[in-house]
Amino acid sequence: MAAQNGTTRRSALKLMGILGATGLVAPHLLGKPAFAADKAAPSGRIIVGISQEVTVLNPLMVKIEVDDAVHFSVFDALFRVMPDGTIVPNLAAEVPTQDNGGISADGLEWRVKLRDDVKWHDGAPFTAEDVKYTLELIVNPNFRSWRTIGHSLVKDITVVSPTEITWKMERPFAPYMSFLTETFMVPKHILEAEADPNTAAFNQNPIGTGAFKFQNRVAGDLVSLVANTDYHGEGPYIEQLVFKYIPDGTVLYTQFKSGDIDLLGRQYITPDNYEEASKLPGRVVTLVPSSSVECIYLNNERPQFKELAVREAIYAAIDKSSIIDALYYGLPESVETFMPRTSYYNKADLPKHEFNLDHARKLLDDAGWVPGADGIRVKDGVRLAFKNSTTSGNQLREQLQQFMQQTLREIGVEMTIENLPAAVIWGEFWTQSQFDSVVVGITFLIGADPDVTNRFHSTAIAAQGGRGSNNSQFKNARVDELLEQGSRTFDPEARKAIYDEVQDIIRAELPFLPLFSDNSARGWKAGIEGVEHNGNTRSESWHAAAWKWVG
Repeated sequence: MAAQNGTTRRSALKLMGILGATGLVAPHLLGKPAFAADKAAPSGRIIVGISQEVTVLNPLMVKIEVDDAVHFSVFDALFRVMPDGTIVPNLAAEVPTQDNGGISADGLEWRVKLRDDVKWHDGAPFTAEDVKYTLELIVNPNFRSWRTIGHSLVKDITVVSPTEITWKMERPFAPYMSFLTETFMVPKHILEAEADPNTAAFNQNPIGTGAFKFQNRVAGDLVSLVANTDYHGEGPYIEQLVFKYIPDGTVLYTQFKSGDIDLLGRQYITPDNYEEASKLPGRVVTLVPSSSVECIYLNNERPQFKELAVREAIYAAIDKSSIIDALYYGLPESVETFMPRTSYYNKADLPKHEFNLDHARKLLDDAGWVPGADGIRVKDGVRLAFKNSTTSGNQLREQLQQFMQQTLREIGVEMTIENLPAAVIWGEFWTQSQFDSVVVGITFLIGADPDVTNRFHSTAIAAQGGRGSNNSQFKNARVDELLEQGSRTFDPEARKAIYDEVQDIIRAELPFLPLFSDNSARGWKAGIEGVEHNGNTRSESWHAAAWKWVG
């Protein structure tokens, strides 16, 4: 029988047609609560070491992945995606489905029922008015929102009661349920009083419904949170949760060894330290496949990168195998696509990268790039030289850059290394495509849904007035067409054919150069329980409410 709040597995699979679930390993919608209500007096503190500084505390504004560590802890979404891809209720009382009347047969009408026991951190009740305000704020053209794709299709939002809300979709949009698992609700009663939500005091002192309350932020150092003892879900079990910013990877690992850091987040344990870390007493260290792809992101509007032959030549001049083996101790896996290795939609038979300097030289010769007096190639007055940037202090990426710099020089390409602090590089430099090229790790999907409109559609280029994260400024009419088709298609097999073609085109056009996907070494003190990897989210603290000290 179906759980009280949800559906049977049979009806969940049926819902793939309406909600765009992702096939064999896709999110199926089950109605169990996100976490069982199991209260205990919070005790202790966990310090999470992160390699980049948290930049944005308002979860709806333009942000970077490390910010999610705080957002998942302070805020809640209507739904939550679990490690197995299951979508479960969070602020919602149930997952809307065809069977329970939450979604119409054509996927256009949605009805969401909310919990009646949720409070904001200031004690005000959470209601459907907050959901309506959040969804409308996201698409407000005067608000600097992180993502409007999907949300821009929502119309006719109606508050039926404090615990029920309805809306209509302009067209069926398969990925929207996954989007809602990462759409954190914000308080209407606080933000509506602000003249400009972009500069609201809330953005520096956020109030959510999450398991932890914001305590304070020390610029360049840490963000501290404290337990929300009125939390509606499981936990929290710890009194204080601290995200400590340590940009130097060696120092970060040293503090993990010494015990100053309880858990390593985001960067995890670098491959050169994995063998030693796995033998540390009193530590739990494990390898988990990452959905993030380490890559060289190219700004396709730069004249140096306009020609496919140049992008192909640079890719051929990168010795991926040596980088993986020598710098990363063989832990990562070489990849050719943005699609996670574990995804049903991953296309395994894409052309394999080959390190071949002679082929790279021939590509450039045939394209008319001629070596100048200094050995650097030139064509039509454009010198084949560019800057490459990444986070200052990330030693592995810095070594990768030096490795690339040497081999590119051998084919007549000059790459200058110009690294920046995390708060600088992942600000407008990144979001507004002010870079030439960047070494970056990216999780391309939202939840487990294969849609990548946000990353590759021509309307998602923020630097050109779009809303999204197409920071490479890639434009391809066929990809646009496929992404639009994919977002309207609900059958998993039909969607797979669409996203296979997207992967074919992206691999052929090389708007970015995929390097590898990590098998990340995660570590925490043996006394911590409740840490669980979730490849469908971008943060280790997606369920920090469950963390606890034992023993």
